[in-house]
Amino acid sequence: MKSLVCIEPFVLQYQEKVMPIAKDDEVVINVSAVGICGTDIHAYQGNQPFFEYPRVLGHEVCGSITALGSAVKNCRVGERVALIPYLSCGQCVACKNGKPNCCEKISVMGVHQDGGFSEFLAIPESNIIPLNDNVDDISAALIEPFAISAHAVRRAQVVEDSNVLVIGAGPIGLGAAAIAVADGANVVVADTSLERRQHIQQKLNITAVDPLSEKIENYFGGILPEVVIDATGNPNSMNNAVNFICHGGKIVFVGLFKGDLVINDPDFHKKETTLMGSRNATEEDFIKVQRLMSEGKLSSSMMLSDIFKYSELADIYEEKIVKNKQLVKGVILY
Repeated sequence: MKSLVCIEPFVLQYQEKVMPIAKDDEVVINVSAVGICGTDIHAYQGNQPFFEYPRVLGHEVCGSITALGSAVKNCRVGERVALIPYLSCGQCVACKNGKPNCCEKISVMGVHQDGGFSEFLAIPESNIIPLNDNVDDISAALIEPFAISAHAVRRAQVVEDSNVLVIGAGPIGLGAAAIAVADGANVVVADTSLERRQHIQQKLNITAVDPLSEKIENYFGGILPEVVIDATGNPNSMNNAVNFICHGGKIVFVGLFKGDLVINDPDFHKKETTLMGSRNATEEDFIKVQRLMSEGKLSSSMMLSDIFKYSELADIYEEKIVKNKQLVKGVILY
């Protein structure tokens, strides 16, 4: 089979590799579509922590099952599936507490082990989500980023009529806004980029504002929201998030950066702020996203901006992906 390998920073190369063989608890899938994440770009540029080369990138994956391990019970050859790319140990405190998304020994496909920029892939049966017929391959490849958004929304305990401010209109912020709307919340998105605000308003019909020049409370009936989901990974934005919540409000950081958070303690305490991190997603989040896609409440058109061919990826990766300032979300078709 053909795999696209990141040999070292700024070097991608197609290689012929041995076809994977399913272990007892695994299935082999023929990859049909893969989403491109910021992680894939950072790894290519040499800026991804906890990363070793060479590596096959890609963790937003869907495909069709071609082989079953001897212990696989609930799958069939030919079935279309999406992947949960986080492999957890099942034994640490986090796993035993139902939080495999932050397993102490987590291994993420395309980061800690080879991922989906390959024609075939073996993965445990427990890490696949069967797809409904009305969820196409492109949408299925975007279930993972939407699931990260869904996890952040669930962490925030968003309910119907919650006032929610999502800061950052990249793919994860966009997904969080769409899912919060699907949950019945009143949602506003804040971003300093005019192009991203226009994308949110055109594709999602959600109010988008510039937080540097507009008062957030003006969009929530004169009060600050009870939930802020910050998907920027920007220290200035994250340090300032406490100023955007009402007293008694919650902040969820789904974006991250390498550095220290510096939050004014009097502002933090006087509001009795609840502050949470959100990492990866769980099976529950993947199932919810697929359901919302099947119901027409989420769609690939919300974030998709570019489609690429796997056969051309090595040649166009630098120019059409890494340097493409207009890229919101790209999907590779095989």
